[in-house]
Amino acid sequence: MLVRISLLLTALAAQLTAWAQPSPVLNAADIKLQLRKLDTLGSVLYMAAHPDDENTRLLGYLAKEKLYRTGYLSLTRGDGGQNLVGNEQGELLGLIRTQELLAARRIDGAEQFFTRAQDFGFSKNPQETFSIWDREKILADAVWVIRQFQPDVIICRFPADSRAGHGHHTGSAMLAAEAFAAAADPKRFPEQLKYVKPWQAKRLLWNTFNFGGNNTTAPDQYKIDVGAFNVLLGRGYGEIAAESRSQHKSQGFGVAASRGSSLEYFTTIQGDAPKQSLMDGVNTSWERVPGGGKAIGEMVDKVITSYQVEDPAASVPALLAIRKAITALPDSYWKTQKLKETEQLVLACAGLWMEAYSTTAETVPGKPLQASVQLINNSHVPVRLQSIQQQDKDTTLNKQLEFDQFVSIPQMITVPANTALSQPYWLAAPHPLGMYMIADQQLVGRPENIPALQAAIHLEIDGQAFTVQRPLQYKHTDPVKGEVYEPLVIAPPVVANLNTQVFIFTEPQAQPVTVKLKAMADGTNGTVQLQVPSGFKASPEQQSFTLNHKGDETEVLFNLVPVQMNGNNSRVDTFNVAATVNGHVYTQSLQTIHYDHIPPITLFPPAAARVVSLRLKHNGNKLGYIAGAGDLVAASLQQVGYEVTLLDEKDIMGGHLQQYDAIIAGVRAYNTNERLKYWQPRLMEYVKNGGTLLIQYNTVGPLVTSQLGPYPFSLSRGDRVTDENAKVTWLQPNDEVMHYPNQITQQDFDGWVQERGLYFTVNAASEYRRLFAMNDKGEQPLDGSTLVANYGKGRYVYTSLAFFRELPAGVPGAYRLFVNLISAKK
Repeated sequence: MLVRISLLLTALAAQLTAWAQPSPVLNAADIKLQLRKLDTLGSVLYMAAHPDDENTRLLGYLAKEKLYRTGYLSLTRGDGGQNLVGNEQGELLGLIRTQELLAARRIDGAEQFFTRAQDFGFSKNPQETFSIWDREKILADAVWVIRQFQPDVIICRFPADSRAGHGHHTGSAMLAAEAFAAAADPKRFPEQLKYVKPWQAKRLLWNTFNFGGNNTTAPDQYKIDVGAFNVLLGRGYGEIAAESRSQHKSQGFGVAASRGSSLEYFTTIQGDAPKQSLMDGVNTSWERVPGGGKAIGEMVDKVITSYQVEDPAASVPALLAIRKAITALPDSYWKTQKLKETEQLVLACAGLWMEAYSTTAETVPGKPLQASVQLINNSHVPVRLQSIQQQDKDTTLNKQLEFDQFVSIPQMITVPANTALSQPYWLAAPHPLGMYMIADQQLVGRPENIPALQAAIHLEIDGQAFTVQRPLQYKHTDPVKGEVYEPLVIAPPVVANLNTQVFIFTEPQAQPVTVKLKAMADGTNGTVQLQVPSGFKASPEQQSFTLNHKGDETEVLFNLVPVQMNGNNSRVDTFNVAATVNGHVYTQSLQTIHYDHIPPITLFPPAAARVVSLRLKHNGNKLGYIAGAGDLVAASLQQVGYEVTLLDEKDIMGGHLQQYDAIIAGVRAYNTNERLKYWQPRLMEYVKNGGTLLIQYNTVGPLVTSQLGPYPFSLSRGDRVTDENAKVTWLQPNDEVMHYPNQITQQDFDGWVQERGLYFTVNAASEYRRLFAMNDKGEQPLDGSTLVANYGKGRYVYTSLAFFRELPAGVPGAYRLFVNLISAKK
C-alpha cells in the first residue's frame, strides 16, 4: 500500500500574491529558482522586536539569491504603535500589522514567526521592557522557534545596548544572545524536547546599520553586497525590498526602490566570525544529510541542468525519483524540509491546481456547509484523483485527471460541533499587559491560526501517492475586484454588538444601550440580557428575539442607570451582553477589519463595554474636529454630550468657524493632511476672534507646516514619558485650565494606559504656559507635554498627552482634563 504523505505549503506560501487563491501558482522561472533552492541546505533566522524592524533587502537576498531557508522572528506584533490607515489600536492594530508582515514575507520570500510578547508602546530601556514582559517566557518562545527552525546562522537587527534606541530593540538583542546558547542546552526548557531537539546555531551576528544619524558600521566589519539583480525574477533586491517594506502601510512606510550595489555590515556576537561567507563552516550541500544525501544532491543537479522552461512537466519523473530517495533517508530536519520542497515542485511542474472553497462567508459549528473541491491538470503527467476527505465526508473517486479538463466536486459537509471560532489564537484568553497567554505549545511562533476546515485531496502521480491539504476558503465574485478569496469564518450562532464601547455617566440618569443581534445561522431564537456590575440596573432584565434566517438582524433596547453616583469619585466598571440560544449562552460580538492591502480580519471579542461614572462639567456643546491619522477622540467626546462635526475644506475655508465652542485637530493631523498648511491661517484667525483650538500630538517630520501655533515652538524627536503612572507636577496650579469647569487633581492622572504622552514640545516661546512636568524613572523632568497660550480673544492648546489612548479607554481624569482644555470662559 502506498504511503500517503501530507503536503504542507510552508515554502510555496511565500510565492502567493496578497491573499489570493490558496493554490500556489508558479511560473517556469519561479520553478527554476525553487529547483536551485532544493539544492541548497542552509538556514538563517533574523531577530528583532517589531513589524518594520526587519531588513527586507537582506531577507530577500538570503531567501531568493542565496536560497537559504530564511525566517524573521518578530518578538511582537506591533500592537503598541500608531495607525496611519485607520483608528484601530492595541490588539486590533497588532492584527493589521501581522497581516502586513505576512504580505511582506510573500514578497521577499522569508517566513514569519512571533513570540507571545505584546508591544506595549515605546520603552526607553530594557529594564522597563522586562518589568512588563515575562523575560523567561519570551526567551522560551525564541528558543522554541530556533529549535524548530534550526538556523545555521542567527542575525539580530539591534545591539544589546542603548544604540538600539528602544527598550524592545535592546531586549530583542539580549534575548537573541541568550536564546543562541539556551537552544542548545537540553536543561533549558526541557518540556519542549518532546516535540523538538536542542539546536546549536553556528554563529550569532549583528546586522549593523547607518540610519537615523546613528552609524554603527565600520570598514573592518564583515560585509555582503546585497544589491544583486536576479534575472529569473527580473528585479534587484533593492526593488524587492522596497515592495516588501511598503506593505507596512499602517505605519506609513512606503519607500522608493533602490538599485545597484548595496553593502550590509555584520559584527559577530557569538560563535566563529565569518570570513568568506555567512555560512563559513556550514556545509550547505546535500552532503550534510547522512545516509545518501550526496547521491540525492547529484540527482537534483541533473534535474536543474535538464530543466526545460518551455516544458516543466518533463522534470516530474526525475523529481518523483528524488522524492522516493528522500523518503528512504533516516528522519532528520533536512529530510522533512526537502521532502516538502520536492513535493511542491512535483505539483508545480505537473501544472496541478487545486482548491477547496465555500460559497458562504461564515459557518457555525454543528451546521451543514456546502463545499467544493476544484482541480485541473495542466500537463500530460498521469494523475489520478483517488479520494477527497473533508471533515465527515470521505469520497472515493478513483478518477483520472485528464489534461486541461476542469473538475469540480461538490460536497455537503457538517462542521464539527467542537470547531473553534475564528479567533486569533493569541487573543483566545484574557492576558496581562505585555504578554499573550498561549496554552498550546505547538501554536507558539505561528503567525496565524491553522485553518479550522481543510480538504485532504489524495492523488496518485505516476504511481506515487500524495496527500494535498487545501484550506476551505470563501470564494465570491466582486463586480469591481473580480474573483475574491477570503478566510472562511467560524462563528457562534448569534453575535451581539453595542453601539459604543464606553458609556460615560456624568449624572444619575438612564442611558439607552442598543444591542444589535445578528444571526450567523438559520433559526436562531432566544433571549438576551445585560450582565451589569453592582451599582447599576438594566431595564428590562431580559428580552426575547427571533431571527429566522442567517444574516437577519434585530436591535433591542435596554436602559442602563446607575443606582447611585458615588459622590465626587470616579468609577470604572464593565457590563456584558449574554444571549441564550438552545440552552447555550453566547457572549461574543463580531468585529471585522477591512483594508484593501490585507485580507479581511474577523474576530469575536466579548460583547462588553466600559461604564464610567464621573463628575464632569463643560461650558460648550458644539465642537469641530479635524481628522488626523485615525483616533476615536471625536466619538469619545460625543459620549459626554458634545455635538461633534467633522470639518472639511468647505467648513474651514468657507464656513462659519465661530459657531464652534472649540476646534480639535486629531493625532498627527499636521503629518497627514496636506490641506492644513492652507487651513492654518483660518484656524489662527478663529482663535484670535475668540475660539479655542486644541491640537493633539504630531511627529517632527514631515510636517505640512512648521507654524503649528500662534507663537514659535518645536517638536522633539523623542521626548516622551512612557510610564503611565509617572508623577505629574503642576507648573501652573492657578491657571484657569486647572480649575474650570472641573477642579483638576492628582487623581485625574490615575488609571492612565500605556503612556503619559509622546513627542513633547521643546523651545516654546514665552507666551506659552507649560502646564505640567513629568518624567520617567531616572530622567530629568519634561515640561513640554501641554502648552496653552492666549491669542487675541481666544485660547490655543497644543498637547502631546496621549488622550487618543485615554479617552477610548474610558479614563475618567483624561476626560476631565481634556474638557478643561477646550472649555475657555467666555
